[in-house]
Amino acid sequence: MLNQFSRTELLLGKEALKKLESSKVAVFGIGGVGSYTAEALVRSGIGAIDLIDDDRVCLTNINRQLFATRKTVGQYKVDVAQARLYEINPDVKITVHKTFYMPETADMFDFTDYDYIADAIDTVTGKISLVMRADAAKTPIISSMGAGNKLDPTAFEVTDIYKTSVCPLARVMRNELRRRGIKKLKVVYSKEKPIVPFEDMSISCKTNCICPPGTERKCTARRQVPGSSAFVPPVAGLIMAGEIIKDLIK
Repeated sequence: MLNQFSRTELLLGKEALKKLESSKVAVFGIGGVGSYTAEALVRSGIGAIDLIDDDRVCLTNINRQLFATRKTVGQYKVDVAQARLYEINPDVKITVHKTFYMPETADMFDFTDYDYIADAIDTVTGKISLVMRADAAKTPIISSMGAGNKLDPTAFEVTDIYKTSVCPLARVMRNELRRRGIKKLKVVYSKEKPIVPFEDMSISCKTNCICPPGTERKCTARRQVPGSSAFVPPVAGLIMAGEIIKDLIK
């Protein structure tokens, strides 16, 4: 019967679509990378998805985040994402967690309940915790490395963390995971050397903070506010979704 996944079925086949429909994926971080990962997964027929992020849509998110528009500024990203994803597939099972994932909040999640985990968060401590929990649960995970301060969407590669180069975040992750005995980790990373952003305080969040009331983690607390584009983080997110789909239907 003709449906919203018919074109996908022409490529993957009926049995693969059934596998996706019975799969549950968790997307940690619904920003520039994770928002595109989440939507691509739902458009591909994933049957259940958890969205984890405690942040609200900010005006400065609009240049790169799928769920960020003038209309959604100030709303929780997971709420906006959930509403849009239900418009794509009303039958998908969506669970939202307004949570900033860190080791302190890890016990809120049963990692054995997921068929796959997408790591699209941007804190090293959180990423390491996610990888460790996924490894203990024997749940597949793919992690996005740095996508900020870059302009070349063709420089992304999918590889093991220990085969990465150039990316500063990947270097830190390599060292930290090696110390913890993690043997492998599939990652999406860019070989593009990060660009040093302009220091223009007239447009910097550090001096012109517009975060909605109640925002706990503001850009004013960052050492540097990274530059971003409409075409680099989304590519990383779509690559992540593609890898998850391919792995789930093997």
